[in-house]
Amino acid sequence: MKEIFNIHDTSRNAFMLHGPLARRGYDWWWHSFTAQDALTGEDKPFFIEFFICNPALAQDEPTLGQLPENREKGIRPSYLMVKAGCWGEDHCQLHRFFSLNRVRIHADAPYEVEADDCYASETALRGSIRVTREEAAAHPEWMCDAGELSWELTVDKQIAFNVGYGASKPLRDAEAFAMYWHAEGMKSAYCGTITYNGRRYTVTPERSFGYADKNWGRDFTSPWVWLSSNHLKSRRSGKMLDNSVFDIGGGRPKIYFVPLDRRLLGVMYYEGREYDFNFSHVLQNVKTAFSFEERGDEVFWHVRQENRHAVMETEVTCKKKDMLLVNYEAPDGTKKHNRLFNGGNGVGVIRLYDKVGGELRLVNEIEATHIGCEYGEYC
Repeated sequence: MKEIFNIHDTSRNAFMLHGPLARRGYDWWWHSFTAQDALTGEDKPFFIEFFICNPALAQDEPTLGQLPENREKGIRPSYLMVKAGCWGEDHCQLHRFFSLNRVRIHADAPYEVEADDCYASETALRGSIRVTREEAAAHPEWMCDAGELSWELTVDKQIAFNVGYGASKPLRDAEAFAMYWHAEGMKSAYCGTITYNGRRYTVTPERSFGYADKNWGRDFTSPWVWLSSNHLKSRRSGKMLDNSVFDIGGGRPKIYFVPLDRRLLGVMYYEGREYDFNFSHVLQNVKTAFSFEERGDEVFWHVRQENRHAVMETEVTCKKKDMLLVNYEAPDGTKKHNRLFNGGNGVGVIRLYDKVGGELRLVNEIEATHIGCEYGEYC
């Protein structure tokens, strides 16, 4: 069977801030996975991200856009931000900033980013962050919590979501889209150790339920949607779907500064069979409807995606107490997303249908857990 989107391409994971994007652009590599408490065996989801902003504006020290004097003067941010944290009732996000004059970046594929003891590549992650309560309170421009986290991990990126259109190498400097996306490892296996606030966690390939992607561009999307998991179970057979993963992202993409309202990119890799709901594949006649709702102490997503051959309906919920409001500033120095829900403990149901003779035939109803989930709009 010809692969539609499971096409690995590390050139799309390379450093992308060339040309105009070097002065007004961001590039980040995101990793999320589940670890187990070394004493109790309890699951705990973590994330690690390397975020680069405006490298051509680098100074001897990191330039933080939310620092009041920089906001007053219109000075744009420039730094490597290493972001790490966890979800759950003790959720946190920790930030560590480096001047890009002190960061080693391997600009071609396979990518490498290194600053002090923090390192990220296609196959490895290591680093540490420590922020005291006093520092977090004294530096709101850091946009983070207090805590201490260190990690040493390997990464095996097994199934890809290659978006294709608008993300190819010849368009690196064209800035056709405001925000690009590539998931080199939408199903990834992590292995190693995490230490969080003095407590040790182990990460094993078979229980990491890992994910790895990247975004880059000149601005963010609003609304911002992301849902993904590879911990899937068939309600039909009761068995785990060990060779399956789904991934949904997007919201309101802009092409040449013109917004395309409420569009999502979505795929399901179902036991080796590819279901593609990519709106840029115009011949597939992709249609999407989605909603997000806050109800009491939970949030809810509903997504319906359809192409010429199939339909996928996805329903996800996550408890607010397990989530955080994730913080980023845009390359222009503004903080546009102030209520961007971000979680790793989502649960849900996916109903996958084939279109047969003008009717829908249920392929499977699938239970999903350990779902990475996001939603936010500018406010």
